[in-house]
Amino acid sequence: MSAPPPNTDSQTARPTQTEAEQAVRTLLRWAGDDPTREGLLDTPARVARAYTDFFSGYEIDPASLLRRTFSEVDGYDEIVLLRDIRFESHCEHHLAPIIGRAHVAYLPRQRVVGISKLARVVDAYARRLQIQERMTAQIANTINDVLEPHGVAVIIESAHECMTTRGVHKPGVSMVTSSMLGVFRDNSDTRRELMAMLNRPGTQDF
Repeated sequence: MSAPPPNTDSQTARPTQTEAEQAVRTLLRWAGDDPTREGLLDTPARVARAYTDFFSGYEIDPASLLRRTFSEVDGYDEIVLLRDIRFESHCEHHLAPIIGRAHVAYLPRQRVVGISKLARVVDAYARRLQIQERMTAQIANTINDVLEPHGVAVIIESAHECMTTRGVHKPGVSMVTSSMLGVFRDNSDTRRELMAMLNRPGTQDF
């Protein structure tokens, strides 16, 4: 199984599987262990396979996931919201996990998209090296550009293990980011309706 490709703007060739496994052995030695001992013999190959899964989003075009839409909605013109989309990502600064939930909403213009596609868009961006702020904007902008709805809202809540397991060591802290486009940015009533659907009291904004 091959490793995920690098970003398209990279000027360097993708390392081979053998090179990736050797890099893991180097890190094991640097950590102070012996990569030739029994318990670590298969670790380089396992790590390479894990990275193929962790960073599979580089092989996916998120926009292509949204191109099939449906127009037979009997005039439905209210908010579509998918709550609590669990995701796993990795911080690009420390390669530490980011575990969280995304809430994705849009106000359609006569056409809707299959709800599983919204979850797949979240995964496509999550399974890359990320910072949460950029990931939030990428999801919202892609949905907005492809579906051209009246508005898009993306709210992400997550825990960053680069903060909870190292550095300041602050477990239990969550980070919240949002991107509001179209009517969700411009119309306070629409934004308030979304917050109510998320079971968030009052007029709290993100």
